[in-house]
Amino acid sequence: MSAPRVIVGMSGGVDSSVAALKLARAGESAAGLFMQNWADDGSGDCRAEDDRRDAVAVCGKLGMPFHFRDFSAEYWEGVFSHFLAEYARGRTPNPDVLCNREVKFKHFLDAARELGAEKIATGHYARIAGEGGIFKLLRAVDRSKDQSYFLHQLGQAALSATLFPIGDIHKSQLRGIARDAGLPTHDKKDSTGICFIGERDFREFLGRYLPAKAGEMQDPNGVRIGEHPGVFYFTLGQREGLQIGGVRGRGAAPWYVVGKDVARNILYVDQDTASPFLHSTRLWSEAVHWVAGTAPAASFQCTAQTRYRQADEPCSVDVAEDGTLTVQFSQPQRAVTPGQSVVLYRDDECLGGAVIARTNAPLEQQLSEQAA
Repeated sequence: MSAPRVIVGMSGGVDSSVAALKLARAGESAAGLFMQNWADDGSGDCRAEDDRRDAVAVCGKLGMPFHFRDFSAEYWEGVFSHFLAEYARGRTPNPDVLCNREVKFKHFLDAARELGAEKIATGHYARIAGEGGIFKLLRAVDRSKDQSYFLHQLGQAALSATLFPIGDIHKSQLRGIARDAGLPTHDKKDSTGICFIGERDFREFLGRYLPAKAGEMQDPNGVRIGEHPGVFYFTLGQREGLQIGGVRGRGAAPWYVVGKDVARNILYVDQDTASPFLHSTRLWSEAVHWVAGTAPAASFQCTAQTRYRQADEPCSVDVAEDGTLTVQFSQPQRAVTPGQSVVLYRDDECLGGAVIARTNAPLEQQLSEQAA
């Protein structure tokens, strides 16, 4: 049997199932590959085996050969170790970005080539366009499902070898396509959250690898409000899980996380969802990755997202000689979080992005000055 031209990353979900279906209907020579990226420790609802069976069933329905690869060691080294290190610093990492760069479009691509394939395909909601020898990463037609934010670390080598078959399909249409084709995943619930956490309790899970200790919650003026179980468990703007009861003289308005002092183990909270301590107009990043390989210019205007599914925010960008960015927003931004990614766009084109290092939010600047 000749080697397939395309290897489809089969997750066991409906998106990758329809991606495989589209390739099969186009007469493409394709095979499926299921990636195991996490070695289950038995502590939660890990559905990897169920997902694998569903992937096998879809490939069987489509008459595609099926392959399996265990990338759990690579995932631990390239993604999970970084995830833990970032939380230990008090930051909030985005493992999906690293998983795409380090596993799905690196080790998976290598495995596909070992199987003799020229390209890989996945069920991501995004598009690729070639122009003048440069491959562009574009948003999906269905903007509500667009995943280019998580794909911004991809470069020319990966994009030139990748297909996104469902990037031009609206999610509202996709399940109908799967149902009409008789795919067994047509009514399967979409997976949410970080793959290795699944349905388990986040605090309990993180505590297995990163023991935390209780400490004080304070308002931005240093007044004690309560106690927290560990600063690692919270992120900027978070409301849930604070378990703050009635505080004398403060009323019943909800509290929000507005800052973290890891060195002193203090969690800062404020009652105003529009708290000035949560807002910033400028951020500084770590080294940027450009999809095209080079920056559009040393300084330019574009739009940006500092979290997934955020509306486009106009900004100006200055690129330093060391590859870091200064991003100035036209309007104050809420809960811009170090460790997350700022991703830059020009219309539908994703230009690239970088990890957020710090912002000019008042409390963050104050804590930085104290640390210095």
